[in-house]
This record gives sequence, C-alpha cells and structure tokens, in this order.
Amino acid sequence: MKRPYRIVVAKPGLDGHDRGAKVIARALRDEGFEVIYTGLHQTPEQVVQAVIQEDADAVGLSLLSGAHLTLVPRVIDLLADAGRGDVLVMVGGIVPDADIPELEKAGVAKVFTPGSSLPAIGQWLGESLDAREEALGA
Repeated sequence: MKRPYRIVVAKPGLDGHDRGAKVIARALRDEGFEVIYTGLHQTPEQVVQAVIQEDADAVGLSLLSGAHLTLVPRVIDLLADAGRGDVLVMVGGIVPDADIPELEKAGVAKVFTPGSSLPAIGQWLGESLDAREEALGA
C-alpha cells in the first residue's frame, strides 16, 4: 500500500450479528489499514457521518439481514450528496448472487460473500485504493 488507508467498517440496519464485521476490521488492521468500526444498528446517515468525520478512504458495509438492496444504495446516495462519492464502497455478508450486479450498478466496488479469503480482501482493498490514488494523481 502507498499509505495507511482509513477504512470505516459499519453494520447498517437492524442486524444484530457483528462477529464477521469485527473479524474483517481486525484483519484489515493487521494488514496495515487504519480501521474505524462503528458498531451495531447504524443508520445510513450515521455511517456517512462516520466516513466524513474520519476522512475515510473506503467504507465496508456488513449486512446479514437482507436489507442490502435498500441500505447500501442509500449510503452511496448520501456519500454523493455529501461530496464524498470518491469513497470506495465494499459490501460483505449474506448477499444472494443475483443481487450482486444490482449493488455494483448502484456503485459498490466489490461484494464479498461468506468464505472470502481475509488476505484476498486486504489485497484487493489495498490495490484498489492504490489505483484510485494513481488515477487522482496523488
């Protein structure tokens, strides 16, 4: 990685299971990312405020509740409205394969489903953010 990127890991919605989000947060931290975990039951507005306040480079949304087609586009819209459309959005959790193209169409950079390799997630994230920095001339 070109620098230690800041990543917000969030659990939007009413889902009460956060073990996966905590595992991802710890794995990314161990890979050299600066990770901010927002905790359970975050509204899309709270997630976006955390991204803004932390000046995050990316946000990882962990969803198991089935509300991904509602909550994720809302977060993306709010990021754009706040002038932070540059934030890389990734999603993890229980997402049916048929919903992945719709999430990508909404602006999600990558969806990680159960069984995704932790090192592969960190590698993809670092490479994607490095590429974004190069494209912006940073």
